[in-house]
This record gives sequence, structure tokens and C-alpha cells, in this order.
Amino acid sequence: MALSVDVIDKLAALITAAFGLVAALAWNGAIQAIFAEIFGEQSTIPAMLGYAVFVTVLAVLFTVWIGAVSNKSKALAEKASSKAAEKLHHKKE
Repeated sequence: MALSVDVIDKLAALITAAFGLVAALAWNGAIQAIFAEIFGEQSTIPAMLGYAVFVTVLAVLFTVWIGAVSNKSKALAEKASSKAAEKLHHKKE
């Protein structure tokens, strides 16, 4: 039984990663098209490096932002959980 739960867990992680890769490739295509529209053709090395730097900075900014949102959400959930536990404790007394 534990083996099947572990297999399902790993399959879920792989499927999630696959969808993440597909989404990343779609965003890559969209960002490349926007970059080409604004700055022209990307066939030169400086243009490709500029695109790589732009995407890296964007990824770092979004990663930091998502981390902050996640931490805030966890803090709010912990606060709500502790308040609920406190109310339950007072009802028992």
C-alpha cells in the first residue's frame, strides 16, 4: 500500500513539473515575441544576452515576490490556526 502512495506522489510531482515546463516554454515564447517587437530581431549575440539578462532579472523579481507572498500567507494561516486553538482551549475551561 505504501508503495502505491509513493508512486502516486511521485507521479503527481512529475506531472506538475511537466506542466510547469510547458508553461515556462509558453512564457519564454511570449517574452521573446514581446522583446523582438520592442527591440527588434534577437539574432545577434548582444540581443540574446540582453534577453537572457532581462528574463533572469524578471525571474528573480518574481521569485522574491512569490516568496514574500507565500511567507505572508503562511504567517496569516499560522495566526488563524493559533487563534482557533486558543478559542478551543478557552471553551474547554
